[in-house]
Amino acid sequence: MIRCMLLALLLFSTAALPAIDTYEFETDEQRARFYQLSAELRCPKCQNQNIADSNAPIANDLRREIFRMLDEGQSNEQIVDFMVMRYGEFVRYRPQLNAQTAVLWFAPAVFLLGGLLALIIMVRRRQSAQIASQDEHLSADEQARLKALLENKTRDD
Repeated sequence: MIRCMLLALLLFSTAALPAIDTYEFETDEQRARFYQLSAELRCPKCQNQNIADSNAPIANDLRREIFRMLDEGQSNEQIVDFMVMRYGEFVRYRPQLNAQTAVLWFAPAVFLLGGLLALIIMVRRRQSAQIASQDEHLSADEQARLKALLENKTRDD
């Protein structure tokens, strides 16, 4: 009984192992281009993983497509343009700067500057509120005495 369970466990566990792609490249330059392209293109299914690291079926298809296009002698730009045409700008980790992707490029800087501006405004308001509240708490006699003390101190310096 235990042997049957162990045998079943062994048989089912091998089915979960991922398949490893093996490609034969003509040159080392072609191999380097393949790895560069598969590292800079995003898997459409995994969303935050490049196709080199993804085990999704679509990532396998994209790697196979890159290999085929490299074998045909296409340039990196042609391959990336094909992938963008097929899957949209999402497939790139670094989308090109154009009217549709300007928000992706500039929104972080706008939010950072807006946050800094809001922080500066809040600090200045708090400082002015503290100064105003300090002045309000002192009576007229206390303010005059404080002013006299401050004038004496500046004369001593």
